[in-house]
Amino acid sequence: MEKSSSKTINVNISEKVTIVEVSKATQKFQSDIFLKKNVNGTPHEINLKSFLGLITLQLKNGDTLTIKAIGEDCEEALEEVVKYLS
Repeated sequence: MEKSSSKTINVNISEKVTIVEVSKATQKFQSDIFLKKNVNGTPHEINLKSFLGLITLQLKNGDTLTIKAIGEDCEEALEEVVKYLS
């Protein structure tokens, strides 16, 4: 069974951090990393390594996200994403 780890956070992105940086930072991990956000009452889940997916989520400060990483380095990947987004 594959390892997985998840966490729910409130987005608090510094103006200096771009979504491109977040996406690039996750490329070094083998784990798949997913972000889940409700948009107008509909849950959307995207792969964080997909830049197009990131654009469709339209992240902004105050959003509640569930981050899920699946794979051998899932805990490290999750920590990296949480660091960037909160």
